[in-house]
Amino acid sequence: MSPSTESTRRSIAESTADFPFDDRQDFDDATRGFVARSTDRQVRADDGRVVWDLDAYSFLEDDAPDTANPSLWRQGQLLIQDGLFEVVPGIYQLRGFDLSVMTVVEGDTGVVVIDPLISQETAAAAFALYREHRGDRPVRAMIYTHSHIDHFGGVKGIISDSDVVSGAVQVIAPVGFMEAAVSENVFAGPAMARRAGYMYGAALPKGPDGQIGSGLGQTTSTGTPSLIAPTVEIGHTGEELVVDGVRMVFQVTPGTEAPAEMNFLFPDHRALCMAENTSHTMHNILTIRGAQVRDAHAWAHYLTETIELFGDRTDVVFASHHWPTWGHDQALEFIGVQRDMYLYLHDQTLRLLNQGHTGPEIAEMIETPPALTRAWHTHGYYGSVSHNVKAIYQRYMGWYDANPANLWAHPPVEAAHRYVAAFGGPDAAVELARRAYDQGDYRWVVEVCKHVVFDDESNQDGRALLADAMEQLGFGAENGTWRNAFLAGAHELRHGVFGTPSNVSPADFALALSPQQIFDAIAVRIDGPRAWDEHLRIGWRFTDPEASFMMELRNGVLVHHPVEDLETVAAPQVTLTLDAATLLGIVTQQLDLAAALDEGTLVIDGDAGVLLTLVGLADDVDPNFAIVTP
Repeated sequence: MSPSTESTRRSIAESTADFPFDDRQDFDDATRGFVARSTDRQVRADDGRVVWDLDAYSFLEDDAPDTANPSLWRQGQLLIQDGLFEVVPGIYQLRGFDLSVMTVVEGDTGVVVIDPLISQETAAAAFALYREHRGDRPVRAMIYTHSHIDHFGGVKGIISDSDVVSGAVQVIAPVGFMEAAVSENVFAGPAMARRAGYMYGAALPKGPDGQIGSGLGQTTSTGTPSLIAPTVEIGHTGEELVVDGVRMVFQVTPGTEAPAEMNFLFPDHRALCMAENTSHTMHNILTIRGAQVRDAHAWAHYLTETIELFGDRTDVVFASHHWPTWGHDQALEFIGVQRDMYLYLHDQTLRLLNQGHTGPEIAEMIETPPALTRAWHTHGYYGSVSHNVKAIYQRYMGWYDANPANLWAHPPVEAAHRYVAAFGGPDAAVELARRAYDQGDYRWVVEVCKHVVFDDESNQDGRALLADAMEQLGFGAENGTWRNAFLAGAHELRHGVFGTPSNVSPADFALALSPQQIFDAIAVRIDGPRAWDEHLRIGWRFTDPEASFMMELRNGVLVHHPVEDLETVAAPQVTLTLDAATLLGIVTQQLDLAAALDEGTLVIDGDAGVLLTLVGLADDVDPNFAIVTP
């Protein structure tokens, strides 16, 4: 670990010189309504490991060191205000127990819980604190505001499947929730999870020169995620529900911060839940862990609709991250400024791309208006102007910038060999980068040294200098995810791959997959070149629920479609009769085929070798793939 350099200290001082650090309103709001903190400061899994440490960031109580941007440090100081808080009488929040915030609304006989965090363990610990101080009230409903795992993963820490099956608890979510939640964590889930290790820095040491937060929350818990399917879907704006005497009016906002998301008003409390559509940070148009690009234009216009729908009935705005904003005028100004921020980035990116500028160029050109910059909640702690602008460009124009020189560039390793040779060899390249380091041009250092490392990953001088430069970029970053990514890269260059810290493939996700989604998950793992010469036809007959499908592998492509009757299609080489759980066992290779055949949960009619061939053509995923090395 290197100390902060003079160049980094100077850059931080210059970039934050005009920030309103004397504005303490956020600190007043983050502690308002405080009831109690948990006396048990570590949350543990059944095996004893710590999945969340409420004291891990106590170092943030001190002044910002020169290894951290004071603006990001300030955000961390706000986010470590943990405990039970009263928003208004009857609405409480549990903050600081995970990346997200859990809200509890008291009804006539029980409670409605909103967004039960990531892990069962952290959700249970947070809810225990609520019950300790507000009583052991039964849960009448669980609300998922949207389809990201930090807003539903802890559900089984609070309620059970039997609670829902019996009808004792309703599970309420926006329309499209299950498809969005499951697909995001299956099709590209392994790659996203590995990249999330960089984004959230969960594997990094926590401290003034290490991980200090991610801007949205401090980091992700590492407990056990879960999922219970919704029993009530909110399908249109204006829909109303009453649960245990709690009145709610909904606004569906698909394609904003998540593919399936909703805001809702508690009219009797004059309290508005904004899900994750407004936060005390600029959010991501495209998260750096990877996702589908979000629609900044739609996002902004939904916020305008929010103001029109609920503005005259709102005295407090709260969300599933951060702290509330109280006061009618203040709440509407908060939503309005958030709206203006996303629309400004959208419109100015479109203005400049229509003048021929590319995404990276626009990212260096755009500055937010002074009125927006003066609002702390528009600062780029989680999203950033730089990568959000590039995301907006990508949404409209794609990856290609129209310059033919970039149409067919060499891949990283091949380009690295050529760059290093052009520099005059690895020693000359490292010396060039070292001079840039001494001048404080760390962006150029990482550009040069990434080629050195991809040319020869055993080049220790190149690795060390690349790590040092990434570290300085991390120290200076106002954006929490950028800091985490730079420091994670430096950590892996020095110590090796830390892998994927969080578990994103719990059994509940697998069981929630439809047969078609399972087939699609198989298809994206088929090794095409090895399958070129294979032609397989497999019939699937499901018993629970009853359905039949025809699957065909040809030309390295796995296709499938439902059929009314397998007997009416061309004869498959093998037909399998089974239920969805058995299919999952086959796909994950955790099923004992012989035992399944003996028990009758799997019936095979035809050549069983065809099934084994298909399974053998599916690649394993690699949760430890290289990122900063070839």
